[in-house]
Amino acid sequence: MMPFTNDAIVFGILMISLGFVFYTESIKEGFWYKFYKVIPGLLMCYFIPAIFNSLGIISSEESQTYYIASRYLLPAALLLMTLSIDLKAIYNLGYKALIMFFTGTLGIIIGGPISILILSMFFPELFNGAGPDAIWRGLSTLAGSWIGGGANQAAMLEIFEYNPQKYGGMVLVDIVVANIWMAMILFGIGKKKSINKWLKADTSAIEELKEKVTSFSNSSKRIPNLTDYMVLLAIAFGTVGLSHLGAEYISEFLISNFEAVADKSSGLSSFASKFFWMISIATFIGIGLSFTKAKNFEGVGASKIGSIFIYVLVATIGMKMDLGSILDEPKLILIGLIWMSIHAILLIIVAKLIRAPYFFLAVGSQANVGGAASAPVVAAAFHPSLATVGVLLAVFGYVVGTYGAMICTWLMEYTSNL
Repeated sequence: MMPFTNDAIVFGILMISLGFVFYTESIKEGFWYKFYKVIPGLLMCYFIPAIFNSLGIISSEESQTYYIASRYLLPAALLLMTLSIDLKAIYNLGYKALIMFFTGTLGIIIGGPISILILSMFFPELFNGAGPDAIWRGLSTLAGSWIGGGANQAAMLEIFEYNPQKYGGMVLVDIVVANIWMAMILFGIGKKKSINKWLKADTSAIEELKEKVTSFSNSSKRIPNLTDYMVLLAIAFGTVGLSHLGAEYISEFLISNFEAVADKSSGLSSFASKFFWMISIATFIGIGLSFTKAKNFEGVGASKIGSIFIYVLVATIGMKMDLGSILDEPKLILIGLIWMSIHAILLIIVAKLIRAPYFFLAVGSQANVGGAASAPVVAAAFHPSLATVGVLLAVFGYVVGTYGAMICTWLMEYTSNL
């Protein structure tokens, strides 16, 4: 069967999937009630499109729905979710968010060389490649992607000059392993109470932020009319337009005036990313508007509309996962799984030691591994008011991504030659 290539059809399938999940999750008895006690609804919003893609019903390679969701709906969602943000309450979340973020970064930096050491004991021939074919050069692109994002990944490809013909295998590992890990994080969100209990975490600051936003939403709640929705969407998608405009100008200005930014082998090349600036501009506009009367739009459901956009993005991210491809490059996938396991274990150990809530573990990890596209998705899954935390941490990831990946790569080169 040929996959559907018309994006209108693909989008319809994704929306039906989301509607199915939300409807069945609302049933409070029988099979579906028991099912969602075990499997979180958010995970199903991600997993059903993955099944459709794996069965060849839809194709992530043919479809532009992810691009549309990440470039148009994500900045709109960030604007809508930050309108009612309380910056002081975010500040009161404290130092643990940053500790967990940098723990995630450290986990990626040391995870690469450790996974090479482990695999070299069983498959020494895997690391015999020399020059552009050396596997550590290819793994450098994973380090760039898993600490920062796509721009950092491209920078690593330029800096360490991996064979472009073999690069597709690394992209496969990136997609498969990162998506498996995101699925596990989404599963954990459904069990966050028991996880926080095991971590002995202090969630008071997070609960206080959620309560503040919820109480403000309730206090400003009113029955919306058509004008409310039109003005709200004008602000949201006007911001999308401004974000794209600003991103183009800033990116072109930096590339034209700073050689280090224009040089793809430079540590500053990630600042040339239009996606980075688009996300940053949308977030800062939302924060700015939160000090104005625009924050009262939370009373007509601004964050709920933003959540709709986020769930569409979740479905398109899930669509990128091909379950059948897990066996295509088994040894490379194994390196990625060991690498991600080290990242996860280190996060769990540090979270346990400092009693950090699961929220900080999940968002700290995704701000590294998933970047600006998935960190706010995971943060918003806890509560729409927390999406901004995910974005701000993901921006950190872009900034430190290239440098962290370079350190990781030098360590991988050393361990490959032992």
